Amino acid sequence: MIEARHLRVLRAVAGTGSFSAAARELGCTQPAVSQQMKALEQSAGTPLLIRTGREMRLTQAGEALVRHAAGILAGLTAAEEEVAAIAGLRAGRVRLVSFPSGSSALVPTALAAMRAAHPGTRISLVEAEPPRSVEMLREGDCDVALAFRYGGERGAPGAAAEWEDLVVRPLLTDRLVGLVPEGHRLAGAERVGMAELAGEPWIAGCPRCRRHLVEVCEDAGFTPRIDFATDDYPAVVGLVGAGLGVAVLPELAVESVRAKGVSTVAVEPAVEREVVALTLPDLARVPAVAATLAELERAGAR
Repeated sequence: MIEARHLRVLRAVAGTGSFSAAARELGCTQPAVSQQMKALEQSAGTPLLIRTGREMRLTQAGEALVRHAAGILAGLTAAEEEVAAIAGLRAGRVRLVSFPSGSSALVPTALAAMRAAHPGTRISLVEAEPPRSVEMLREGDCDVALAFRYGGERGAPGAAAEWEDLVVRPLLTDRLVGLVPEGHRLAGAERVGMAELAGEPWIAGCPRCRRHLVEVCEDAGFTPRIDFATDDYPAVVGLVGAGLGVAVLPELAVESVRAKGVSTVAVEPAVEREVVALTLPDLARVPAVAATLAELERAGAR
C-alpha cells in the first residue's frame, strides 16, 4: 500500500536532490526521510532511488511514481478541501422525500431556514407516500424521508419494529378532521361521531389513509361506502365541496388547501397520526443531513 505521506517525501527528495534538503523542506529529520523512503520502496517492491555518494538519482520506477504523484496528491488535496467544505456546511447535498401535506406545511419552512443558514448546501425534494418513501431511504435514493403512521393500525407493526433500523425524529402529532359540504346536516357541529357518518358516501385518500379509514369506520360499527379515492388532497376537498361525499383528512393537509364549500368538524373518537423525519444512522452523522433534521424539527414545533 503506497501512502500519500510517502509520495510527498519522494517528491521532496526528487525536487531537492538529497535526504537532508528534503528534510529541511518538509520540516522533519533526515532519518525520518530515510525511513519513509525505505517504507515506500518496500511498498513499491522495487528501488526508487540510486544513491552514489552524495548524488541521488531516480530509477525508472521512481520517475514514474514521481510523475503520477503530482496528480495523486493534487486530487487528494482537492478531496480534503471538498470534505472540509461539506463538514463545515459550506457545501453538500441532501435528498429529501416527503408526502404531499408534509411538503406543503413543513418542508418550505425548513428549507428556507437551511438556505439562510447554509447557502452552500443544496437540497432536492421529491414526493412519495409511506411506505414507498421509507423504501427509497433504505434503497439509497434519498437521505431524509418524511413519513407518518397512524396510532393503532391493525396488522401494522409498531413504530419500533417498522423503523427499528432508522434514526427517527418525531416532528408533530397530526389530528384528522372531518370534512362535510357546507350545506350538510352536520356542518357547524362542534363534534361528530364517526357512526353519524355511516350512511354517507366517502372520498378516501392515499392507500395507507384509505386502509386506516376503513378500520376506523369498522370500529364505529359500519363499513364506509367509498365512491371516490384519490391521493390528491385538493381533489378530496373539491369533491366534498361539490357535495359528492364526506372525508377525513389530516389537519396538515387541510391547512395547505383552500377549503371552498367545505365545513370542517372534529371527529370522535380522535384519530391521530405521528409525523416523523427518518434517516439512516450513518447519514445522521453527515452535517448537512443533521442540520436538515434539526430544521424539520423546528418547523414541526411551530
